[in-house]
Amino acid sequence: MSFPVFDLHCDTAYALLGEDRNSVGSLKKNGLHIDLERAGTLGGYAQCFACFTTPMMEQWYHISPITIFERELATIQREIDKNKRKIGLAYTAQDVRRNFEKGKASAVMTLEGTAGFGYDPALLEDLYMIGFRMVSLTWNEQNPLAGSCQTGGGLTDQGKVFVEEAQRLGMMVDVSHLSDEAFWDIMKITRGPVVASHSNSRTLCDVSRNLTDDMFRAICETGGVVGLNQFAKFVGDNANLDTICDHLLHFMQMDPDAEHIALGGDLDGCDQLTEGFEGVHSYSAMAQRILARGVGEDTLSRIYWTNALGVMERCCM
Repeated sequence: MSFPVFDLHCDTAYALLGEDRNSVGSLKKNGLHIDLERAGTLGGYAQCFACFTTPMMEQWYHISPITIFERELATIQREIDKNKRKIGLAYTAQDVRRNFEKGKASAVMTLEGTAGFGYDPALLEDLYMIGFRMVSLTWNEQNPLAGSCQTGGGLTDQGKVFVEEAQRLGMMVDVSHLSDEAFWDIMKITRGPVVASHSNSRTLCDVSRNLTDDMFRAICETGGVVGLNQFAKFVGDNANLDTICDHLLHFMQMDPDAEHIALGGDLDGCDQLTEGFEGVHSYSAMAQRILARGVGEDTLSRIYWTNALGVMERCCM
């Protein structure tokens, strides 16, 4: 049985820029984790495409994160236009449903890090109008908005304004890269569902990028979702399809109906995937493994499709 897939995070836009961050890669077919040819083997497909930026890009490439952000955005827009019979932009959950009914994939534009637009809450409305529907305040660095999972540090006053404005507009707030302090600061002020687009269980893999049980429960209480991450470093020792299932089943101990668990593979954003997971097409093999571990088809459909669609519907106007 083939299940539609809604994945909450990938770095394919960044990867398509190549090692020089100025190349023109193809979404139709490539050697990355995601392309439309392999996605076409699924029973339906919606993908959140992140525009990733960090101030570290100045050191890495001697290129401004603002320039890289502009290139990523242009890449997404160009590739969707070139492949418009196969994929369309989605601004709402209803757009995703319409594309699905037409046999087309959906692209949802998201922001991973805020260096690409100067951390400025005043620019969020323009970004929303362009089509961005989810934002994480930082990557692995501390910035004027918040501390990260690698630095510590809470939400700043500017960060609070940023979260409030994002939620006012109808953008999902993503906490996957935040410090523990900033996570809980957001939980104190959130007015809607919160998303951890690509994080696993810290109980099973003790790294700061993963969520504690209390964090997972808090996200559930907001009506948000957590996307299972395929990066082996965040899955644990001997990371394979069974190990990622262990993370799923652990979350289900706290969320028995799996109403707050989704997918967020981190594809094209990591150098080592879970063994047995080679790219977007591998979601089919993962589905079979999840079913073999005793999860029912209705529950699997929620994890693979309905939960992400639902949180988008609740957040994005």
